Amino acid sequence: MRILLVLAHPLTDSFAAGVAATAKAALEKSGHNVDLLDLYREGFDPRLREEERRGYYDTPYDTTGVDDIVARLRAADGLILVFPQWWFNFPAILKGFFDRVFAPGVAFDHEQSGGRILPRLTNIKLFWALTTTGSPWWVVKLYMGNPVRRLLKRGIAAFCAKDVKFRMISLHDMDRVTPAQRAAHLARIEKALERI
Repeated sequence: MRILLVLAHPLTDSFAAGVAATAKAALEKSGHNVDLLDLYREGFDPRLREEERRGYYDTPYDTTGVDDIVARLRAADGLILVFPQWWFNFPAILKGFFDRVFAPGVAFDHEQSGGRILPRLTNIKLFWALTTTGSPWWVVKLYMGNPVRRLLKRGIAAFCAKDVKFRMISLHDMDRVTPAQRAAHLARIEKALERI
């Protein structure tokens, strides 16, 4: 399987970078081909340009600003996102990735009669998120309603990749976990990915 592994963290020595390295190694060990897209290291611009927004309903939609990443997404069988949750949401660079790359004609089509959108990422069979939160699990799940999981599963995955296998693995309370807990989380990720 060809996996597009997207890392969204500004620090090269972050725990997220360690998660991405662990994921890449585990996937390659299992024989998968991994394309690591480090949004910060590759200089991805998350800002939706004026012409991109003005042409949102144009057919075909102009993706020239992100054609290289669109090609990588279209070549993938699976998508794995690695990112921290900040303010119970995506880092801005990852939100910009969705805004610019998950565009009409790429991730979905507008239904001609209006209203709903039609999935186009039929090549994506697996969609995982490997993430961390600064808050305890109960704040994320019970108080906030797990907004990132809902957006990814019910929104992006369901609307763009029909019948995709979705999974999210999170390490909560990140600011207070011990080195042993971090190591156990990396081992959990490694074990889960080796089963793909």
